[in-house]
Amino acid sequence: MTQMFNIYCDESCHLEHDRQPIMALGAISCPHSEAGHLAAAIREMKFTYRAAGELKWTKVSMSRIDYYLRLVDWFFSEECLHFRTLVVQNKALLNHDAFNQGFHDTFYYKMYFNLLEKILNPQDQYRIYLDIKDTRSRKKLQKLRDVLCRNVHDFSNRMICHFQNIHSHEADLMQLADFLLGAVSYRNRDLSGNPAKEAVVTHIENRIGRSLKTLSVLSERKFNVFIFTPRESL
Repeated sequence: MTQMFNIYCDESCHLEHDRQPIMALGAISCPHSEAGHLAAAIREMKFTYRAAGELKWTKVSMSRIDYYLRLVDWFFSEECLHFRTLVVQNKALLNHDAFNQGFHDTFYYKMYFNLLEKILNPQDQYRIYLDIKDTRSRKKLQKLRDVLCRNVHDFSNRMICHFQNIHSHEADLMQLADFLLGAVSYRNRDLSGNPAKEAVVTHIENRIGRSLKTLSVLSERKFNVFIFTPRESL
């Protein structure tokens, strides 16, 4: 029986010349039928903990640490919620001329393909939302949709019935993707000095039983971390 799923995607340190050592992409997925009540649960937690506004990793601080740790526990308690992240190590080693027709954007969408293609099942259908990257991304989004569908011999694009760029403030589950991806990025950039962010990272690692710098087995669906290491040359 065909099921419908929603996928909410976000990225961190994705710019070519931002002087960051890694790039990370993340995707939250859930059944379409559950998306409404899951988003409502996030809004209820915001109200309970007086955490007004958008849920963002950059806002994590000790003044709301109970809220952020509760979010982590809630995510792991909701069986229908899944998170997959792709971390590009040593971004400075990327050779776009050799592998990406000279364009960082080509690499960016290749990584989105690698992130999403392990989530998608050709027997099901998906509504996929990406955080808005720039004003020119619509055409490339269509190309990504075509490539993902053709990869499973779906030449009518039936599998991905909706593919759209949106702002993160429009979707609470995209904000959750930002939050979890922020923790992955924080650990993989070897950052320190923010006790609240360190506490969230440690709490996630305790829940999954491994470091966020460790590659997951492919069968791990709840919190899957994929590590991509660039090749320097052909």
